[in-house]
Amino acid sequence: MEMTHEQLIIYPLLIGFLLDCLLGDPLWLPHPIRLFGNSISFFTERLNRNKNRKLKGVAMAAGLIGFTFISIWMVFQGVKNYEYLYIGLASLGVFSGLANRSLIHESYKVISALEKNGLEAGREQLSYIVGRETRTLNEQQIKTAVLETLAENLSDGVIAPLFFYALGGVPAMLAYKMANTLDSMIGYKSEKYREFGWFAARFDDVINFIPARITALLMVVLSLSWRGLVYIFRYGHKHSSPNAGYPEAALAGILNCRFGGPNFYHGTLVEKPYIGNNGRPITNRDFYKTCVLNFFTCQVFVGLICFVKMN
Repeated sequence: MEMTHEQLIIYPLLIGFLLDCLLGDPLWLPHPIRLFGNSISFFTERLNRNKNRKLKGVAMAAGLIGFTFISIWMVFQGVKNYEYLYIGLASLGVFSGLANRSLIHESYKVISALEKNGLEAGREQLSYIVGRETRTLNEQQIKTAVLETLAENLSDGVIAPLFFYALGGVPAMLAYKMANTLDSMIGYKSEKYREFGWFAARFDDVINFIPARITALLMVVLSLSWRGLVYIFRYGHKHSSPNAGYPEAALAGILNCRFGGPNFYHGTLVEKPYIGNNGRPITNRDFYKTCVLNFFTCQVFVGLICFVKMN
């Protein structure tokens, strides 16, 4: 029996999400994000020099994002008449576009290293998942950074890819991942990337505008936190990023804690405003509560997409 268009969207979504829950991001499995990163590095080394860096940065980012969408769209056009092959490839695409299990796992490794092996081990483990310098952070700052990372990356590592999958299938989802990878690699305001990474950073801000706010609202609704909702409106816009502050503000309100403050990035002290006003110590219970909230937020958003597509 021929499957409906809705089934060809929903089945890969559910299978891909289940695979992410079970497997995360095993190192032995080839991953398109690594290919994205290698492609960005290849062109950056050759283009981020001499004159017209901003123009070359725009051309590279637009070219890589466009090529990603068109090439993957063509693959799925080629297999659209073979339903089970289509579902298999689309499921792998969804799986590769999600990162919640790996996000939680890598965050847990920081907390575990800090608890078992001390401050230096915690700092080193944290350096693998954040952009800030970690060598002078204390225990409170490390745990705060972990929670900020869980909130911010719930948006751009899970909810945003799912949002674009709902809009345009695997091609749109992986084109988003290319754009997000570009921002994470060249979207810095350092002298090296100020011009070359300008478009990548601005484009990432635009495409994450809606997903970041969806993430924040889902978090406060699922936790039934009025304070979280108040924090979204009070602090969400104060972050240096136009998007990251919203899920971070939601989580700060839910946990009644404080995020933000000054940190060093690439040797430069960045004075970020505080999100929240309760500077209490962050506990391991806060971490586990956040992990549970992340997981259920993902589940509910997957369920919402299925509900919309079926109706």
